[in-house]
Formats: sequence, C-alpha cells, structure tokens
Amino acid sequence: MSDTRPSKILVSACLIGRPVRYDGRAKTLESDWITRWSQAGMLVPLCPETAAGFAVPRAPAEIEPVFDGSDVLAGAARIIDSLGHDQTSGFTRGAKLAVEIAAREGCHYALLTDGSPSCGSLTIYSGRHDGEKRAGQGVVAAALTQAGVTVFAPEQIEELAKTITQERPG
Repeated sequence: MSDTRPSKILVSACLIGRPVRYDGRAKTLESDWITRWSQAGMLVPLCPETAAGFAVPRAPAEIEPVFDGSDVLAGAARIIDSLGHDQTSGFTRGAKLAVEIAAREGCHYALLTDGSPSCGSLTIYSGRHDGEKRAGQGVVAAALTQAGVTVFAPEQIEELAKTITQERPG
C-alpha cells in the first residue's frame, strides 16, 4: 500500500511570518497555498541560520563574488558578513541541519527565501555588499538540491503547487 499523503515542504521560517532574518524581520509570503499547506500540516518551517546559532538581528552576509552555495559546500568559497567576518562554518552548519530535517520530515520540496546566502534558490547577493543580486543558489538551497530536494523560490509558488498536485494519485 503506497502513501498517498502529499510530500512535506521545508519552508524558510521568515516566509511564514517569523522575524528571523538578519534585520530582525520576517519576509512573509501572502499566499492561499501557504495557508492551505499549513492547515494540512505539510509545512516544516526552518531558519537554517538561527538553527545554526546565529543571533537576530545580525550583520548581513554574502557569498564571495563569482561563487555560489555549491562552491561554499565544496570548500572553494566563503561567506563574509558586512563587518568582514568569515561566517562560512555557521552557514554550512545550517545547510547540514536543513538536509537532516528535510530527510527526517519527508520533505521532497523546499520553498526558500530568494537572495539569501542560505536560502537563495534563484538569486543571491553579489558578494560585495552593494545591494546587487546575481544568479545562484545559497548554501542551503545547494545542499538540499544535492540531497534530491526540489527547491522553489517564492515567485515559483504556483509551480510548486502544480508539482504537488500532480504527485497525488487520482
């Protein structure tokens, strides 16, 4: 007998209203899908940065220019905060925790805040602390992708909903 329950979704805690971002704010995503999935018990909220021990608020951090999360995971790049401190170990710890939680909770999908050095799924900041964005994934998005979790950005929520709807039998 197969399990017909939909897969769970690992979701950036800031997207569901938790004030865990570097600036002490949330980045709440207003969506009927979020409401439905929450009511169905499908959401697994996580802020990988606070789970790894980062304070709120904290200095903003970015992956070094030209590199992305997979480079950080491979040891080829660092994540530096705006004060010049190397925060790589904390961010990689958060990525490891995200992969462990996704596996334990049965999350086949993740809905992550774009732009973040952790959760950026389509874009990350330039690495120069200049407010510019570029294509790339953060360390959590890269680690989850490598672990077989399909990662979506907030602007891809309709695509995520369609994917989940298609996985249900009948």
